[in-house]
Amino acid sequence: MVTNISVKPLPGPKNLFGLKNIRNISTEGFLKFLSENWQEYGDIFQVQVGPKKLVMVIHPDYVRHVTMTNSDNYLKLESYDGVRKYVVGDGIITSEGELWRRQRRLMAPYYTPRGVQEFSEIMLRDTLAMTERWEQLAADHAQVEMFDEMALVTASIILKAIFSTESNDEILEIKEYVETMIAYASSSMNNPFTLPDWLPTESNKAFWKAHDRVHSYINEVLDNRFAMDESNYPNDLLSKLITSQDAETGERMSRDLLRDEALTNFFAGYETSARTMSHIWYALALNPDVKAKLHQELDRELGNEAPTLDDLKRLPYTLRVVKEALRLYPPAPMYAKDVVDDDVIDGYHIEKGSVMMLLPYFTHRHPDFWPDPLRFDPDRHAPEADKERHAQAYHPFGSGQRICLGNQFSLLETHIMLAILAKRFDPRFVPGYEAAFKFGGLLVIENGLPMILEHR
Repeated sequence: MVTNISVKPLPGPKNLFGLKNIRNISTEGFLKFLSENWQEYGDIFQVQVGPKKLVMVIHPDYVRHVTMTNSDNYLKLESYDGVRKYVVGDGIITSEGELWRRQRRLMAPYYTPRGVQEFSEIMLRDTLAMTERWEQLAADHAQVEMFDEMALVTASIILKAIFSTESNDEILEIKEYVETMIAYASSSMNNPFTLPDWLPTESNKAFWKAHDRVHSYINEVLDNRFAMDESNYPNDLLSKLITSQDAETGERMSRDLLRDEALTNFFAGYETSARTMSHIWYALALNPDVKAKLHQELDRELGNEAPTLDDLKRLPYTLRVVKEALRLYPPAPMYAKDVVDDDVIDGYHIEKGSVMMLLPYFTHRHPDFWPDPLRFDPDRHAPEADKERHAQAYHPFGSGQRICLGNQFSLLETHIMLAILAKRFDPRFVPGYEAAFKFGGLLVIENGLPMILEHR
């Protein structure tokens, strides 16, 4: 509880019930609105939007306070109700308290750097399969929508990693239905005037159709798995989750939690990696010097061979390209924490019930921590540079105990995909293209990313 009368109120645009803020966000877009207010009010400021008070958190010290120093005061409560209700249930992204701690204990061993290597063969195989598709497209100098191309691969990888799903038709169907669920959840959270989900509107009917099909698919997989002898289980993530026992209680996950964690893994495991890869192609097309250095490393270390898991150790610049794309274009440009009780950050009063919006998109562009911050420079992520930088100046996967469990999976996957695809192909912008980035729960290129596939 804050008792010190010398604490300062947070700066920020002041207007009645945030009505002007709502109008400006609607007309300018959230990205421009936040950029302008960051320049005017600094590294922590408050924006009222209707009844909600949103505290924008940019400075790494403040990120550390929220996610580490006083993390018990900043939890995933009401702000995650939409994702909880419409997408992932009580999976590890949205759970809190003892449930979250137990799920983390059960799942963490499978997401260590060593643990995710078990899925490297799927990543290598599916990306190499994509090269067969791209060979003909590049021969024809075909135009593709790059996010769709990348999503096809990452959806296939994650469904095989979780469920051992091999049917391309099923992979495409589930991918499209989950995209419908994600879009619906995003719309419901961002629009205060959304109609009740039980009304038979077109969007509601599309959502419930997608929801029921995805849940039916997962339940069918679970039924088939439980009907098998455990000794015959395939070596996938679902089998690992089913058979995991809590070291403290000896308990296994309930069926509902298995479903929720499967959904969570798919939601987090394909969408963000597909966006990361799309942003990498965008950055390479804008930065021919970086692309040339990447090609030089791939040619020198791989020759005419496809990479193996061991080869990745000899491709440090390739991984740095991935990390730099995550800096400038983080797929999750912001994430929320609900304030449990009053607090003080750097002398500013943080009011109970407000929502902290942590903004890696802007933290990653802070000139005090990133010289020439808009320049795409993968060497910022060399080991010596990482050691010298504030630990919370870079948090594309979150920070503290709640850092994304799948971060090592994503880094390995995108490292492999970039090494294989950039070795053989050189996607280019269509003439006159300019990206229109849109800022929300995900960083989206609103006008898509049409690119022309070319052989190197």
